[in-house]
Amino acid sequence: MPRLFGTDGVRGLANRELTADLALGLAQAAAAVLTQGRHADELRAAGRRPVAIVARDPRVSGEFLTAAVSAGLASSGVDVLDAGVIPTPATAFLIDSIGADFGVMISASHNPAPDNGIKFFSFGGTKLPDEVEDRIESYLGKQKLAPTGDGVGRIRRFADAEDRYVVHLLGTLPNRLEGLTVVLDCAHGAAAGVSPETFRDAGAEVIVIGADPDGMNINDGVGSTHLEHLQQAVLEHGADLGIAHDGDADRCLAVDADGNVIDGDRIMAILAVSMQERGTLTDDTLVVTVMSNLGLKRAMAERGIRVVETRVGDRYVLEALAEGGYALGGEQSGHVIMTEFATTGDGVLTGLHLAAEMARTGKSLAELAEVMTVYPQVLVNVRDVDHHALHDDAGIADAVRGVEAELGDTGRVLLRPSGTEPMVRVMVEAAEQADAESHANRLADVVRERLAH
Repeated sequence: MPRLFGTDGVRGLANRELTADLALGLAQAAAAVLTQGRHADELRAAGRRPVAIVARDPRVSGEFLTAAVSAGLASSGVDVLDAGVIPTPATAFLIDSIGADFGVMISASHNPAPDNGIKFFSFGGTKLPDEVEDRIESYLGKQKLAPTGDGVGRIRRFADAEDRYVVHLLGTLPNRLEGLTVVLDCAHGAAAGVSPETFRDAGAEVIVIGADPDGMNINDGVGSTHLEHLQQAVLEHGADLGIAHDGDADRCLAVDADGNVIDGDRIMAILAVSMQERGTLTDDTLVVTVMSNLGLKRAMAERGIRVVETRVGDRYVLEALAEGGYALGGEQSGHVIMTEFATTGDGVLTGLHLAAEMARTGKSLAELAEVMTVYPQVLVNVRDVDHHALHDDAGIADAVRGVEAELGDTGRVLLRPSGTEPMVRVMVEAAEQADAESHANRLADVVRERLAH
């Protein structure tokens, strides 16, 4: 049986794969697992029930899933603070800020509206390690906690959740944003209220698109996966930059004044150099995944910034940040983590600090982005192959070595098996687009021939 938890919680088509019954059961199992151990003993000694924050993005299925999760927690003796619609990073921040025992975010991030997801955060607002998620999954269908009388949890509204988060975001800024005009694309998602308010409070002139959620339009042609509307709005309004969030606002991509996309790699490069100059980049180290562009690594090396690589997935970036005590990391997709201020990727926080660097230096976003040269990157997905045999095939290994020898230090090759389907991802970077395409297609043909079912 496949593992229920994926790389970022439990996701699926709401009311088919992710049902109210499953949400209730997951909440009850999480309550049993996350209220064990020394922390639980301290709670009992203090004579209080555990407290969990529950929040969601605005998709319509979040309403019944929130009800199911809250019922599961309260019936297990957990007091629930319902924070309503707020970004995922706001949920993580609030758990840590008020000392809640854990929290639940109901969101499918950048997925379309019919999907939804449930992700858990532990005490301190951090994501759960795989082994804890496995324990929660193992508790499904087992005896649940079932207190009675005053042992039953209460469900209350967390009325000032959004205000607390906005105050936190403003308090992180090294300088204000006066003089900047910003277009914000909120993806008809969880950032629709928070992001415009915070940028305005920070001093920017703000134009907003994608900020009218109706429960079904989240990520629908807007947000970080559909940048064309943001590009158009930036040009129409003569704005200094555009910021795009995804549905739960844990991502940030940007657009410069000329409508050019600034991806997560270039955002990290800008922030890393700024933090190094201000002495806040711990050990002069940046954490990225293996998918980050070669140009980022070269730019950082030129400035004496060490790059630590992880597997693809923000959870692995978070693990490396925690292990090394580093201050900055993220992914090309726009998940950027600033550990001084957040325990997870925060798209609003990232956008604010990107804009703050523009205001501090007086430079345009395009000028700041010149810190790195983006190498052409070509990705070919080879489908319907035996992806499990990828790393054991000598012929593929020989072909990869041949391409690497041709590229030398002007490019790189990465082959990754999919974790969810019979597919291999072939990625090649090179100094010239034509070379990247040629090598990627040649390797894809080898993979297709060698691993055909």
